[in-house]
Amino acid sequence: MSKVLNEVLAANKSYAKDFGKKGKLAAPPARRFAVLTCMDARLDPAKFAGLAEGDAHVIRNAGGRASDDAIRSLVISYKLLGTREWFVVHHTNCGMETFTDEVMRGLLASSLHTSSIGKKGWRDNGKGKGSTEGDYIDWLTFVDNPKSVVADVQRIRSHSLVPKRIPIYGYIYDVKTGRLKEVKRATAAGRTK
Repeated sequence: MSKVLNEVLAANKSYAKDFGKKGKLAAPPARRFAVLTCMDARLDPAKFAGLAEGDAHVIRNAGGRASDDAIRSLVISYKLLGTREWFVVHHTNCGMETFTDEVMRGLLASSLHTSSIGKKGWRDNGKGKGSTEGDYIDWLTFVDNPKSVVADVQRIRSHSLVPKRIPIYGYIYDVKTGRLKEVKRATAAGRTK
C-alpha cells in the first residue's frame, strides 16, 4: 500500500470512530444553498463558507466553471434537494489561467505523463505515446478571472433548466488572504427575476 493510501485509511478510521449523529443527516442540505468552486487544494469551502457536514452542496471542478456537469449537479441540487441560493466562487492564482486549450491538447498529444511549468510556460516531461483525445474536450481555460465568473453566472442564469427565482452570487476567493471578494457584475447577472 502507498503511504498516502495508508494515511487516508487511518484518518478515515479515526473519523468514523466519532461519526455519531452524522449518520442521521438528511440528504437535502440544511442551509439550502450550493457552492460551485475550483478543485484547487488551497480552497476549503467548509472553512471559507462556514460549513458543517450537511449544510450545503459543494460542487468542484477545475476552475469552478459552469460546465455541463456542474449545471447538471446544480439542477439536481434544487430540483430534488431543495437548494434556494447558489454561489460561483473562482479564486486568485488559478492554474486555469496558465494555459490554453491548445497548450493542454499539445501536452496530451506529446505524452500522458505529468507536465511542469517554467519560465517559458508548460513543458511535457514524458516519453512515449500521448493521445489526441484532448482535442475533443473544452478545457474551459480563461485569461480574465472576473470575466470568467460573470460568464459562468450568466451561463447558469440563462440555462433553460434553472429557475429565475434562484439567486446566483459571484465571488473570487483570495488564496493569500482567505477572503471572498464579490464580482458585482456577476451577482447582478445572477439576480432573481
